[in-house]
Amino acid sequence: MSSLLSLSTLSTPAVVSLLALLPVALYLYTRFSSQPSLSASPQTQEEEKEEKETKSIMQPPRTDLAPPKDDPFKLEQLKEFNGADASKPIYVAIKGTVFDVTHKRDTYGPGCSYNMFAGKDASKALGKSSLKEEDAIPDWTSLDDSEKKVLDDWHSFFTKRYNIVGRVVDLPPFAANL
Repeated sequence: MSSLLSLSTLSTPAVVSLLALLPVALYLYTRFSSQPSLSASPQTQEEEKEEKETKSIMQPPRTDLAPPKDDPFKLEQLKEFNGADASKPIYVAIKGTVFDVTHKRDTYGPGCSYNMFAGKDASKALGKSSLKEEDAIPDWTSLDDSEKKVLDDWHSFFTKRYNIVGRVVDLPPFAANL
C-alpha cells in the first residue's frame, strides 16, 4: 500500500477545500520563491540600474586598504569632492570620518543613485536610510536608537571597504563626543 495521498481517496468537500487553497499556495510560492513570479512585470531600466548599483555597493570587505589618514577637512572643503570634477576623488563622510569612494564612481558619481552622499557628511540620511536631500546633513542627534544602529552599521561597512582619508574638523557642537 502506497503512503502517498491520492485525490481519489479524499472526500468531495476535502478536494474542494484543497482547490480553494490553490490560489493562496500559488501566491505564497511566487511571493517567497527565489524564482521569478509568473505575474512579475519586466524590470524597467531604472529598476535594473538601481539593482545593479545596490549589488555594486555591497561588495565584500577589502584586504588592500591603506592605513587610515587623519587629514583635516572642513565641511565646505568636502564639497569639492562630490564627483563633479573627474580629476578629483569622491569623498563621503560618516560621523566625521572621511572615506574615499572614488573606485565606486559608478555608484557615487554624478547622476548615480548615491551621489547625494558625495562631498558631504550625510550621517542623518544614512541613519534614516533616506535619499532625501534635506536629510543629507551631519547632525544625526535626532535619530532614534534603531536609526543610530543603522548609522553605526554604515560606518562599519564603509570602514571595511573604503580608505579613510581624514576627519571633518568643523562639525557642529553635537559631534564633540563622537
